[in-house]
Amino acid sequence: MEQQILSVSQINAYIQSLMDQDGLLTGLAVRGEISNYKVYPSGHHYFTLKDEGGALKCVMFRGSAVKLKFRPENGMQVIAMGRITVYPRDGAYQLYCTAMALDGVGDLYAAFEQLKKKLSAQGLFAPEHKKPLPPYPGTIGIITSSAGAALHDMLRILRKRYPLTRVRLLPVRVQGAEAPREIAAAIAYADHYKLADLLIVGRGGGSIEDLWAFNDEQVARAIYHCSIPVISAVGHEPDFTISDFVADLRAATPSNAAELAVPDQDALRQTLDSATSAMASALWRQIQAARNHLKLLSDSPAMKSPEAYLEQRQKALAYLQARLVAAQEKGLSVAKQRFYTQAAKLEAMSPLKVLLRGYAMVQDDSQQVVRSVSQVKENDRISISVSDGTIQAVVTAAQEGTTYESGKHDL
Repeated sequence: MEQQILSVSQINAYIQSLMDQDGLLTGLAVRGEISNYKVYPSGHHYFTLKDEGGALKCVMFRGSAVKLKFRPENGMQVIAMGRITVYPRDGAYQLYCTAMALDGVGDLYAAFEQLKKKLSAQGLFAPEHKKPLPPYPGTIGIITSSAGAALHDMLRILRKRYPLTRVRLLPVRVQGAEAPREIAAAIAYADHYKLADLLIVGRGGGSIEDLWAFNDEQVARAIYHCSIPVISAVGHEPDFTISDFVADLRAATPSNAAELAVPDQDALRQTLDSATSAMASALWRQIQAARNHLKLLSDSPAMKSPEAYLEQRQKALAYLQARLVAAQEKGLSVAKQRFYTQAAKLEAMSPLKVLLRGYAMVQDDSQQVVRSVSQVKENDRISISVSDGTIQAVVTAAQEGTTYESGKHDL
């Protein structure tokens, strides 16, 4: 088999695709000590995480860095969250860090990673389990705190984008010891009574402790078993929770969830206007075609002078009828002549014609024609057919020899 030859870019792109599809390398948390920390004029942060066994290059882009709640420094023990992939230009892998926390909450991250690994192995994150969102949801259920700013943001966006949808609020606590049970119960309740076409489950941003209810196993399993499509909308864009991995769709923020849940009425109106315009154009073309066809009909001789047109058609029909009759008569005459000719030929070949000229046909008892004296013997009965009947006779003698000599007898 011929070995495939790849370019450096192809190799890097292939490795990048493998890493981007690896569930372990997306949404992970890495513990380590910061070193070589640099902030560039672009606002991007570059650093290395190290421990006693190795080092990992990291980058945090400006959009994520501005959300940091502390100033990273060399020597700090931190937990960095993000994904690992390849930078194609260098062919080097690195951690694309989206959030960072001091290592004081390391136990929570360890629990997060442990539960994530467990549920992933059980198939709760499987893409084939994801349900599509309804394109035009009639009712949206929102499971969140009734007092949070996230709810008001979602309601405002839903009313603006798609006022036709109804909103059903299922208020729950979103942090604290009772929050996971309430969230899971609300999901199960909405699913059991089919209260909505789509559910949004989430809350606004906060610390990892504030968001921890959405990392609870009972919440994850409630989302997984829900037959209604679920959008997870927890915290801000860098925040990842177990609920995000289980849900049918992850939204970066609650506001983004509202945008993803419904179509934009302005875009729908433009689509409807375009469709209406296209239908009007198609109808106008059909009307114009019908008008042109009607004009052709009205300009035709049949419409301008129907009597003259009818008389012309009648004359044409009479002419065709006359030609048809003449053709039939001619064909019949030719057929008759051909018949008479063939009949005359058949009559000329008839045995009766030969008999009328004085010849006879001799047959033995088995009705076989006697062509030679060797076919009969003395006392055989024979039949002699002449032109006007049959003679029954008995052979008295049968002698061989010609009955005439060539040139001495006339037929």
